[in-house]
Amino acid sequence: MDYNLIKRLVKLVESSEVTELELEEDNQYIRISKKVKTQAIAYQPQFPVATQQLQSSQSKEVEVEAKTTPKEESKANVHEVLSPMVGTFYRAPAPDADPYVKVGDSVSAGSILCIVEAMKLMNEIESDVSGKIVKILVENGKPVEYNQPLFLIQTN
Repeated sequence: MDYNLIKRLVKLVESSEVTELELEEDNQYIRISKKVKTQAIAYQPQFPVATQQLQSSQSKEVEVEAKTTPKEESKANVHEVLSPMVGTFYRAPAPDADPYVKVGDSVSAGSILCIVEAMKLMNEIESDVSGKIVKILVENGKPVEYNQPLFLIQTN
């Protein structure tokens, strides 16, 4: 087997979601595998204070309602930026470049927020509202689905 071919195969496995590759050619066998980090995803309630109080006792229901109301009011001013396509989410125009936006940045309508790569085409995703970035909902380099929320923007 050609040494350059083996190097290319190793790079292919490293840069893709493939975890194992086996190849046999002319009675030569090669197996390339990588370890995959698994992450346990814990459910985090949207209003953790309210959830804890509801679980602790029934007598505190009035207090819980009072604490969740301001968050609900502020949530009315939060806009979700949705992915217009299936693809891979990138926060920056290049791996070594700064991200387009960070949490806390102010954006205006038409500002570039990220890139979604679909079929080797880099699609710039623009903000459709003016406001402040409250939360980035997707990790860099992760796949996204159609209509998946990408950003939360607090509108002005």
